[in-house]
Amino acid sequence: MRSKQRLTEDIRRDRRAALVVNTRSRRGRQLYEDAHARLLAAGFELLGAYGVERSGELEPVLEDALGRGPDLLIAGGGDGTISTAGRMLAHRDVALGLLPLGTTNNFARTVRIEPDLDTAVGTLADGKVIDVDLGLAGDMPFTNHVGIGLSAEVMIKVPGRLKRLAGRLAYPITALGLLARHRPLRATIRADGRELRLHTHQVYVANGGFHAGRPITADAHADDRLLVAYPVGGPSRRELLRETARNAATGHRRSLRDHPFLAVGELWLETDHPAHVEVDGEPRGATPMRIAVDPNALRIMAPADSPDL
Repeated sequence: MRSKQRLTEDIRRDRRAALVVNTRSRRGRQLYEDAHARLLAAGFELLGAYGVERSGELEPVLEDALGRGPDLLIAGGGDGTISTAGRMLAHRDVALGLLPLGTTNNFARTVRIEPDLDTAVGTLADGKVIDVDLGLAGDMPFTNHVGIGLSAEVMIKVPGRLKRLAGRLAYPITALGLLARHRPLRATIRADGRELRLHTHQVYVANGGFHAGRPITADAHADDRLLVAYPVGGPSRRELLRETARNAATGHRRSLRDHPFLAVGELWLETDHPAHVEVDGEPRGATPMRIAVDPNALRIMAPADSPDL
């Protein structure tokens, strides 16, 4: 493995990259050609360029792109696309470049890459390689979060057409439709010799600092060796709605030390009945589940002034 400084130098000098864009994402189809042209104008040699249109093609395409030997693999799409690319690049001597073209772009926001194509391409050309943590949901690496409860039901049932038309609003619209018949969970989280019992419709375990495009807290990020576990309200539907709105409005003012956040490096989560789990927006099994941090597992191209622990 090259040092991060050496990999940064190689990317800036040689510009050897591969581009993979999920053209099924909200902005991917519109911006694929534009991104391709801007990367060439920035001096990148694209060893491969791929637009992925069909479900199930992303992983084989990413493998093909990696096989071409790039120093930088540029992934364009939403959180699911970025998470898949991050999982495949874990512990490899290749940096992940981000083109945030999705609905919420949580991981990109966590590493300070805004969903603006010019800014993102500028970061790829002039940024630096840093390493950040991944989470592990069982043995599945993830970049941003694990959701247990209502959010997993939403991810299973949200209509693709609604997501394309309404963007991030597709999720709360679908959630409101499901909430009337959703049964709250009794969840138990065990970590660091502690046991936390919850009665709630929704539990999140986050590695990154954003959820639904909003800050979780002011001090949560993807390079702190911590996961952040928290429920959203209690068993009543009204409390779930109130806490969802509160989290969206006040996350930037809250701290990991505040109730109800639990910041740990590893936890075991079980529920009173098997509950669906979503990992970075994709359905991934059910409870019970071990969730842990994989420290500094992923190298990414980030803004030149980014902190790197």
